Formats: sequence, structure tokens, C-alpha cells
Amino acid sequence: MSAISHEVGRRRTFAIISHPDAGKTTLTEKLLLFGGAIQEAGRVRARGEQRRARSDWMKVERERGISVTASVMTFEFDGHVINLLDTPGHADFSEDTFRTLTAVDSAVMVLDAAKGIETQTLKLFEVCRLRNVPIITFINKMDRDGLDPFTLMDQIADQLALEVTPLNWPVGMGGEFQGCYDLLKPRLSCMERTRPEQVPPEGLPLSGVDDAQLDGLLSPRFLNPLREEVEMAHGLCPTFDLESYREGHLTPVFFGSAMYDFGVRELLRALLDLAPAPRPQQAEQRLVKPDEEKVSGFVFKIQANMDPNHRDRIAFFRLVSGQFRRGMKLKHAVTGKILSVHNPLLFMARERDLAEEAWAGDVIGIPNHGVLRIGDTLTEGESLKFTGVPSFAPEILRRVRPEDPMRVKHLENALRQLGEEGVARAFKTHLGSQWIVGVLGALQFEVLAERIRGEYDVPVRFEDAGYITARWLESDDHRLLKKFVDACQAEMAEDYDGAPVFLARNTWRLNDAIKEWSGVRFQKVREGTA
Repeated sequence: MSAISHEVGRRRTFAIISHPDAGKTTLTEKLLLFGGAIQEAGRVRARGEQRRARSDWMKVERERGISVTASVMTFEFDGHVINLLDTPGHADFSEDTFRTLTAVDSAVMVLDAAKGIETQTLKLFEVCRLRNVPIITFINKMDRDGLDPFTLMDQIADQLALEVTPLNWPVGMGGEFQGCYDLLKPRLSCMERTRPEQVPPEGLPLSGVDDAQLDGLLSPRFLNPLREEVEMAHGLCPTFDLESYREGHLTPVFFGSAMYDFGVRELLRALLDLAPAPRPQQAEQRLVKPDEEKVSGFVFKIQANMDPNHRDRIAFFRLVSGQFRRGMKLKHAVTGKILSVHNPLLFMARERDLAEEAWAGDVIGIPNHGVLRIGDTLTEGESLKFTGVPSFAPEILRRVRPEDPMRVKHLENALRQLGEEGVARAFKTHLGSQWIVGVLGALQFEVLAERIRGEYDVPVRFEDAGYITARWLESDDHRLLKKFVDACQAEMAEDYDGAPVFLARNTWRLNDAIKEWSGVRFQKVREGTA
């Protein structure tokens, strides 16, 4: 086996997705705890000091208690390299999640035991299905009253059209939740209802659910239902099939409580044993395999001001193939220019270290000063273009003004940098050179205002812009496109890349323009510039 094949086989790159408040961030921290990356939930070992390791690292996230940007956490556990990508759960920030899912090989879907499948869960699942991303389901909050386990599995099967196989089983629920029984490697985990500062011991190994040891551990009121339910689960659910899971047809299910550590160890073990290693990625030119010698990859995220002292911009780069080494020269597919990557980064949320090397499947950060864009491809020389990293047309548009008119240039700089992140669209109108900001959800305006004030020292206000949506314009006939732009100056703008954008005041005007200018494409979704 080659060194590249060996290193690729050690890697697991996955995202955690959920509806808000399902417990995603808590589960993320407990996976880090069980994986040895942190000493206790919320704190990380770094240069001999204990530091905050929450995946919600931005000030606005800590203050609001929500995730608004994806975070990457890389750590080693049991001979594997784990690249864990925590994603925003709130629908208003889902575009970041959609792009993050282009950079992973599998996903963990977190459900609230009391609520089951929710709206945002369905949307994120559909994105996974479009990309054939295999999913492991973690049903969280079993320490609270919730739906019956069989009802929850029926929901998954019916609403997501997936086969469902439980790999552990809860003992009791709510105030009487006792722990979890492992169905793959029979053992019972019973733990105290405390938040441990150290990883709790593994459960007791058993020969099966009929093992006499269980009689001394559980009272009959818990043991008898456990034995009956496990027998029913074996009879009603299909046997776990690894190929079916990796093809996206079956989801293994774990029940547990991230808050109290139930089911977390089993989930982490399943990610190592069952989740796929880095998979081949389709480029326009060909299928690229991870064990190829030459480096290739794509940018799926830009983050500004991770280090507020240096006003930095980091491009998050998913390695698709090869072995990356610090100082490598990579070809930028859009411009053909060669970039020297001298200071690549590995992440633990906001914490970072220099990456001397990385392999296919890893996510590294490349310091960026406006050269790289979301969707860009970098290679070790070959002309490739990876596809499928989307940008979406905004659904809410507002005009933005600085409270201090003397800070217009500072605002323009802030909008350009935040526009590069893809969290919002910043359009400059042809007439009047006004800035219009477009987002997918209204909460984004509040977060943007806080970030622009806090990171760029520019207090702003958002006002009604009189537009309902925006569309990127494309045409095979460049003269026709110029003719349209000239004829519709009052409705024209440019995004931060200089691409032409049509701002529609109402649905009728949009439909009328589409009908009248049939040679012009009004794009609602735009691929990255790779």
C-alpha cells in the first residue's frame, strides 16, 4: 500500500447537521472529549494551556447561542485523522451548511427525541441525498421525555425514504433514562447524571441481551422492556448493511444524550469503523481519485477576521487528491497563476496551527487576500474544475448605509470582505453606486450589523431597498447581454466579482424580463468560480 493510500484510509471527514436546538454543538464538543481532543467539554489542550474549544467561536455566536458559520476541527484518535465540520443549524444561515456539505464524505444527522424530523432537517437531508452523502443518525436528548424509539425510526423511514437500522438501544427515557445497550458489540453503558470532567469508562461487555449479568444491573421494570424491544428491533429492522449505508440508502441509528455522554462513544466508533474514507470527486474533466499522486482540491468557504488583530481572510480548502506539503506551489484554475502556500493552517475551531503536510480528505486554511473565491480549484499543475459549490440568489434585499457618512469607504471594504465569505450578497448599483445587501434570512441582517460594527468599527443601518430578489445574468451572446444591461440600468448592479446582477422590484417585472430577453439567463443559483 502506498503512503497516500494509507493516509487516505486513516481519514474521516464528516459534517454534523441538525435543526436548531437539537444539541448539535453539545454533541460536537462531546465527540472532541471522547476523541481526546479536549480535556473537558468546552476546553482544549493547546500549548500547555486550557482554552475555549467551542465550535461556536464567533462573538455573535456566543452572545446569541446559535451557530452562524461552519467550523472545522481536526484531531487524531485511535489511528485515524478526524476532520469534523460543525455547521449552522438555523435556516437563515443554511447556505454555509450547503457549501460545507460539498466538502465532506459523510454526515451525522442529529434529531431531538421529542421532535423527530423537523423542517431544517428535511432540507439538509435533501442536500445530502443530492450528493449521495451517507448519513448516521443520532437521536439526542433521550434523558428528556420524547417520542417512542420505534415512532422516531418510523418517521425517518417514512419522511426520508431511508431504511433504518438501530445500532444501540435506549434503556428507559426521560427522568427514567438509564443508559444505552450496544447492539453491535453487546455491552451496557450506565452512567451517573453528571457532566464528567474526564471520559467515562466503557460499558460492561455482555454476551447478549439475555446475559445473566443484566439481572444484577437493571431492575425488571427496565430489563424486561429492554429485552422485548431489542427482540422487536431485530425482527422489524433490516440487518445493517455497510454498502447500503455508504450508498445513502440506509441510516444506522444511535440513541443517546450528548449532555450526559450516553451513545457518544458508540457514535464515534461507528464513524471510524463504518463511515467512508475520502471519496473520489467529480471534476468537469474527469473523476479525481484521492490516492492520486498530484494535489488537487477546491475552496468551499472563506472566513474573514478569524484573527481580528490581523483582519485576515482564510480560504477553507478541501484536499481531493495527493499529499500537500507546506510551501507547495499550486495552480489557480481561474487565472492560471501559481500560488505559493507558505502558511497553511489546520484548525480546532478558531485555534490554528501551521500544517506541515496534509492529505486527501483533510481541510486546510490558506491565508487569502482576495485572490481566492468560493468554488475555486487549486491543483499541482493540471487544469481541473470541481463543480457543485453553490451560491444562491438572496430572498431579502436591503440598502445599507453607515451611520457616519465619512465611513463609506470602510463600509465598502467590509462588504467586499463579507461578500467573499458568501454569507451575504453585496451588490453595487449602476445608478447612484449604492450598496444593496441580499440574504436568505432576516436574522442575517442583525448578525451582519453586529459583525460590521464589531469587526470593522462601522455602525450601519439597513433600509428597505424596493427589490424582492436578485438574479445573476449570463448569455452566450455577449452583445445581447450588454444590450440588456444598457437598457435596464436602473435595475442593474454588480456583485463583488464584477458579475452583472438584475435587481427585480416585483415578481411580474422579473417574469417579464425573462420572457422579453429569452437569450439572457437569469440565474438563481451560481456555481463557484472554479
